[in-house]
Amino acid sequence: MRIAVFIDGSNFYHMQRKLEWKIDVKKVLDYCSDWGEITDAYYYNGANDASEQQHSFFNMLASVGYTIVTKPIKRFTNSEGETVQRANLDIEIVLDMFTTIDTYDMVVLVSGDSDFERALQLLRARGKKFKVLSTAGYLAKEIRYLCGMHFVDFQDIRERVEKTV
Repeated sequence: MRIAVFIDGSNFYHMQRKLEWKIDVKKVLDYCSDWGEITDAYYYNGANDASEQQHSFFNMLASVGYTIVTKPIKRFTNSEGETVQRANLDIEIVLDMFTTIDTYDMVVLVSGDSDFERALQLLRARGKKFKVLSTAGYLAKEIRYLCGMHFVDFQDIRERVEKTV
């Protein structure tokens, strides 16, 4: 089974804050390899060119096998007058899922975002298998209902994927 892994970086970051423990991205690949051969792994994130910490993180991701897909972070003021930063890469994830569709048999999506519901439905219709890795309480009900047995809660695999210092 050829597997492609797609990590929604923003969703992944906020999910870990909810979990209150860190997930090791290399261990995620090791876990996913239980299902077959990892042919591609992508990590999508907003980019802050001034952040040395982010550059170090991206270098680490590349060194363990991820392709990093970024776009600039946009800053705006919301209705409460607060400055908000955002770089939504959902469309890039979906486009990459479909432009690389011939290179994998299964998608592993690390995100709980309901925006991926239709993409997963279409992948299934095209004969592709999928797994969604997220956590209860940070997983949209639409994704949970669609996944059924194809949902893996990070809490259930903590011993396999937790980052150790």
